[in-house]
Order: sequence, then C-alpha cells, then structure tokens
Amino acid sequence: MKFFRTKDIEQMRAQALASGMAKNLTAVDLVLLGIGGVIGTGIFVLTGVAAAKYAGPAVVLSFIISGFACGMAGLAYAEFASIVPASGSAYTYSYAALGELIAFIVGWNLVLEYTVTSSAVAAGWSGYVTGLFNSAGVQLPFAFTHVPADGGIINIPAILITLLLSFFLIRGTKESTTLNRILVGIKLIAVFIFLFLAGPQVDVTNWQPFMPFGFSGVAGGAAIVFFAYIGFDAVATTAEECKNPARDLPIGMIGSLVLCTILYVVVAAVLTGVVPYSSLNNPEPVAYALRYIGYNMGSALVGVGAICGITTVLLVLLYGQARIFFAMSRDGMIPAGICKIHPRYKTPYLVTGAGCVVVSAIAGFAPIGVIAEMANIGTLSAFFVAAAGVMVLRVRRPDLPRTFKCPAVWLVGPLAVLSCGYLMYNLPVETWIRFIVWCVIGFAIYLSYGYKHSILNNKHVVKK
Repeated sequence: MKFFRTKDIEQMRAQALASGMAKNLTAVDLVLLGIGGVIGTGIFVLTGVAAAKYAGPAVVLSFIISGFACGMAGLAYAEFASIVPASGSAYTYSYAALGELIAFIVGWNLVLEYTVTSSAVAAGWSGYVTGLFNSAGVQLPFAFTHVPADGGIINIPAILITLLLSFFLIRGTKESTTLNRILVGIKLIAVFIFLFLAGPQVDVTNWQPFMPFGFSGVAGGAAIVFFAYIGFDAVATTAEECKNPARDLPIGMIGSLVLCTILYVVVAAVLTGVVPYSSLNNPEPVAYALRYIGYNMGSALVGVGAICGITTVLLVLLYGQARIFFAMSRDGMIPAGICKIHPRYKTPYLVTGAGCVVVSAIAGFAPIGVIAEMANIGTLSAFFVAAAGVMVLRVRRPDLPRTFKCPAVWLVGPLAVLSCGYLMYNLPVETWIRFIVWCVIGFAIYLSYGYKHSILNNKHVVKK
C-alpha cells in the first residue's frame, strides 16, 4: 500500500513557501496567462479543421462540450489550488489526495502533454512564419524549415522560437508575463478584427445543415478541439509564484476559461457563417475566411495575430512543463539534481533548460503528427483524476481550510469525471493504445526509480 502513500498537505504548503521562487503574479497575470495558453492554435487552426472533418457548423457545440468538461474540472482545480498552493498542477493535487503512484502517472502524462504539445506548437509557429516570409517574397530554405521526414534537414525556426522563449522564462517570470501581456493584446485585437469584418457578412444558409455528421460528429469534434484548451491547466502550475495563490488561482483559472470558451464559440459561429464548412480544412481558416470575403489586408493582420497567439501558447506550455518537472524533481520522482532555483532570477532554470532541449529536438527533427494526439488524452486523464481527487479529499480531510470551495461538489465532481471520460471515450483507438503503452512505461520508471528515490522514503511525512 506504500504505492498510495500521500504527502502531508501542511508540509506541501511549507515546501511551497520555502521554494525560493519569486512571488510576483497577480490575478490579472493569471487570467492573461490562461488566455495566452488557450487562445492560439485552437482558434486560428482547429476551428476550421473540426468544422470541415467532424462537426460542420455544429462545431460551436463541440467547443461548448469541451468547455463544459474543462469548466467542471476547473472548479475542482480551483478548490485544490486553495488547499495546496504548490507547483505541479494535477500531479501535486493527486499526491495530496490519491497517492504517490497515481500522482506519478498523472505527472508522467502531464510531461507528455506539455512536451509534445510544445513541440507541435513550435512546428506550427515555424509554418506560419515561413508562410509569412513567402508571402513577402522571401523564400526560406526548405531544408532548414522542415524535418527529415518531410524532406528537410532541420526545422530551425521551431528551434529558435523555443530557445528564445526559454530564455525569457529563465530570465524571470515577471518578464515572461510582460511579454505574454503584449502578445495576448495583439492576438485579441486580431480576433476582434476578424469578428468586426466577418460578422456582418454571415450568411445563415451556410449553417445548413447544422449537424451534417450527426451528434457523433459533434462528440468526435469535441474530443479533437479539446486540444484547443490544453494550456488552461498551466495556470495551476504558477502557485508558488503568485502573490495570493488561494485567491488568485481560482480567479485566473475560471476567468480565463470562461472568456476563452466565449471567444471560441463566437469565432466558430462567424467562421462557419461566412464560409462553407467543407472548405475550412486548411492551416489558416480564419485568415482564409477574410480573403474569401475580400478582406486581404484584414487577412494579413489576422495572420500576424495568429503568430502572436501561437507564440503565447508556446510560452505558457514551456512554463507549465518546467513547473511539472520542478515539482516531480523536488519529490524525488525524477533526479533531484535538476530541482534548483537560479540565485538571481529566482526561476527553475535547469528544468527549463532541460525541457527546452527536449522540445527543440522533437520540433527540429521529428514528425509529431500522430504523437500529438496523445496530448488530448493525457490532459483529459489529469482532469479526470483531479475531479475524483477533490471528492476524495472532501471525505478524508473535511477539516482542511478551503478559501475556495467547489460549488455543489457532489454534482460538479461526477459531471467532471463523466464529461472528461466521455471525451476520452471518443478519441481514436490508436490513441488509447499509445496512451496505455506510455502509462506502462511510466509505471516501470516509477518502480525502478521514483519509488526508491521518493522523498517519502526518506522522511516520515505520510498522512494517514
């Protein structure tokens, strides 16, 4: 039963206070960080793909279903954040409520989520920038903008943007959030330019048939567009760098999620209203829609906004990846030698650098198409476990002070579990097979390393 030993929550709080990381993030920073992590590839790319291949105009329902699942899980996250204001997101929450083995598997899946998604986003950023240069008449060398599997040698732009953003993250959290604020502002302006120009051009006949692939298409679309929400849980990894985590984290998570869901639904409705859904299966559906209705300049502006949007997503994902690594390293789940804070910048520089190297290698050399699908199931599994954990902790530790309590927890908790489980059920069988294999590998690593080196093997901090 030592596999299910839990960390003492009071010790976790003390550990977070003594982490040495600079505490300078406010609720506004967290809301913008959430928007930075969510509004990007989803709104500028996935909206069109999901409409064309899965749900048609009913893609708005796909976003609502995914947003609902995230919202239910977000309420559970918010309660956990008020109880355990420590880095690590669902990994830390699972360690407090469900035990070490489950926490390790959750952390293992979050590492996969952040690493693979970061690589995919970096590759997407490279594609957008290369396209922008081509539009300006500057042809970048094919060999140095594509991976070997696509006929190139190395994707240099993807590596460069990863290195640049990692530098900002090492340099300081405040500097990174300042950059995020600027880029979030630009991409929101791009979204509103699209809505302002395209909104009056909506033709309701394009919404017919509304559900061409049936409800199964809507459900499949919801499972796919869930990728658009990856990055939302990165807000929870900021706990040790917040000025007032118990108050600010719930505001940041719920606030950013509500705003992003509204934007997704409105953009999806306008997009499918101005362009037949069947023509939206392209890498830049929002810019394409503006060109389709004759706004070439608006299309160019939206393209720049898309690049900014993808940049902030990558920034937030790299940030979250480093904090998950940091939390697992501090607990002995992975080598503790990389769990160090920079003496000047007060950031976990070694894990940030290590993550940068891995992401750069994948984005620069590897085809990430099929592997990227695993990011969805990894995130959904973390949400599933967190929702279950908040109910378990209500039973085991009703005495814990909770500055934020999940409303109607015995309704919200099961709804979160069921909605996340439903989205996982609708993912392809191949994704499930890879997910199970990845979890088995994680279990083997836990048995061979994590279990032996766990901080709980060296200190009597098990909460019974």
